[in-house]
Amino acid sequence: MALRALWLLRHDPAAGGAVLFSRRFPTVELRAETFNGSTHVPVPSDGAFLKALLLELRLVDEHVFVEQRDTCTRISHSCVHSVSTSAGELWPVLAFHKSGLIYACVPLVEGSLEPRPPLLTVSGLSQGLALLLGIMDYVSPSRKNEAELKAKIGQLRNLLIQACPLGTPLNTDIRSLNSSFEDIQEMPADKDQPAWRSSTYKGKPQVNVCITEKVKCMQYDQRDVMDTWQVYGAVNCKCDIEGSAPNVTLSLSLPTNAPPLQDIVVHHCVTSVDPAMLLSTSAEPLHDSVYNGPYKFPFIPPSESFNLCYYTSQVPVPPILGCYQLVEEGSQIKITVNLKLHESIKNSFEYCEARIPFFNRGPIAQLEYKVSYGQLDLSREKSLLVWVIGQKFPKSLEVSLTGTVSFGTAGKEHPTDYMCTGNTAYVKLYFRIPDFTLTGCYVDQHSVQIFVPGKPKITASRELISSDYYIWNSKAPAPMVYKPLLD
Repeated sequence: MALRALWLLRHDPAAGGAVLFSRRFPTVELRAETFNGSTHVPVPSDGAFLKALLLELRLVDEHVFVEQRDTCTRISHSCVHSVSTSAGELWPVLAFHKSGLIYACVPLVEGSLEPRPPLLTVSGLSQGLALLLGIMDYVSPSRKNEAELKAKIGQLRNLLIQACPLGTPLNTDIRSLNSSFEDIQEMPADKDQPAWRSSTYKGKPQVNVCITEKVKCMQYDQRDVMDTWQVYGAVNCKCDIEGSAPNVTLSLSLPTNAPPLQDIVVHHCVTSVDPAMLLSTSAEPLHDSVYNGPYKFPFIPPSESFNLCYYTSQVPVPPILGCYQLVEEGSQIKITVNLKLHESIKNSFEYCEARIPFFNRGPIAQLEYKVSYGQLDLSREKSLLVWVIGQKFPKSLEVSLTGTVSFGTAGKEHPTDYMCTGNTAYVKLYFRIPDFTLTGCYVDQHSVQIFVPGKPKITASRELISSDYYIWNSKAPAPMVYKPLLD
């Protein structure tokens, strides 16, 4: 359960790619040579790896057919890739692209690479993913501030000495670590205390659990194009419990007839799990033999907050159905937006708004509109309409917006988009529903078992958040590619 190398890369369509940070673990690479034998492929130089990974992720030469990448036998349903290098195919490469940054690592495979072993047998994949997500959580708030981003990247090497010594991930919550060497703690003297419990808690036992589900959606309202949506969840835990190695068992519950949880990835602190739970994948259609529970996780919790598991689910409907129509009438544009909240969804939002951007045009010079509910605001740049729906839909669960828009002369400061040309346009929804999940997944507080003295305080919460929720103009062509889970 170790990593051979990891990278933090940047991709800018205009400026190209760049290596922001890389870390190699020579001792793990020596182990890889021993385990892989004649099938071993060495990790290439940073420059060569960057070039090959950008090609594999279709971030360069996207519109060019590359046989080694685009053949039908290379269809991928995960963020595990095979990267072509001068020495052969480097596999497995765990990589995902988020907000202009690429997070990648190469886990150790303890055996021959030919034939390739099943992903479930490569234990370093789940640990590598957890570490990359921890790094993303650490650097992503600073990605728009170049100076702050550089400072955080400069601290990464020291942080990884604590989080991933000698290539073995021990603590994936990078934000909880100290970037100096002063607070690096010694390995616990208690032989029963796992390495990921860096300190012991004193006080009343308490457990906080939060289920966060995010829903992605692409809606087209076109007869020959299928709408797509995907929900994925994370179960975050913070366990303040005395003892060097306390045992906790947490169970996830679903309503009757709810679709099962799939693509489950667990934190390395989980001590045992039903193998059938991990084999359930969304790459295959649902059938009666699909594992549908119980979802039980016994674990020894780290000292800090952590994500116990991740999952997806094939829910039958998206939470909000929409239709967007944009047509040109002379020098004006007519827009119509209709939204409907599905009756199964909790009608109680922390916020809900629809943003309507206008690319490759000038500033909005004239706007006439009518909304059936909420209010419409114009951005300061006059290139974006923000429809604030508020905290509830009306009793009908339907809202509508109609309007006529005229534009002035375009300048360099107005937004452009290579995809949204002509009448190709979208509405993007932003919302959060507290105390609700689309799958219905919840934590029964009475099912949480803690094997320590004293009655623990258990707090459970859940939320549904929109993520890349698009409604495309049904009167114009729209992109038909639904991007991967961690894109």
